[in-house]
Amino acid sequence: MFFREVHITVTEQSLLDLAREQDEVAWAHLVSQHQEAVFRLAYLILGDAVEAEEVAQDAFVQAFLSLDKFDTERPFRPWLMQIARNRARNRQRSLQRYAVAIRNWWQTKRMDVAPAPNQDDAQLLWQAVQQLPAAAQELVYVRYFLGMSEAETAVTLNIAAGTVKSRSHRALKRLRGIIQTDFPELGEQ
Repeated sequence: MFFREVHITVTEQSLLDLAREQDEVAWAHLVSQHQEAVFRLAYLILGDAVEAEEVAQDAFVQAFLSLDKFDTERPFRPWLMQIARNRARNRQRSLQRYAVAIRNWWQTKRMDVAPAPNQDDAQLLWQAVQQLPAAAQELVYVRYFLGMSEAETAVTLNIAAGTVKSRSHRALKRLRGIIQTDFPELGEQ
């Protein structure tokens, strides 16, 4: 007897439809696709890996319980990231902590491969981003490190799309100044 491997491409919308029907496997796939980004956003806001992990879990639980309220005409990721952001901010307020940038997240992640040649540059860039105000750090992370569009960033941060554009401009201008002053080796590239 011969067996053929069958590869099926499942869209995010199909996974959402199945998850709405309490399909745990579909939900697990959605969690797998978004867990790193959710964790990183929570870590950016909280600055603590343990707290960020708890917030990420809370965000996924809340999202699962709220799937019936999710508008399927809109993208899932910004909706999920908005839940994660709100959960992280709620946790931050309850713990009365100041939001800080991601602190060397790549050091907490065990890597089995040799570091990329530009890892030092990435670390310096994060140090520069950490000098921005908390709101600018969030915007830079969501817009540029997660690669979300202006519209997705607006939904995630709960601000108008035009505000994303103006705040991005100001944050990048400020970041350029920080790089020129404190990290000139980044500006040379």
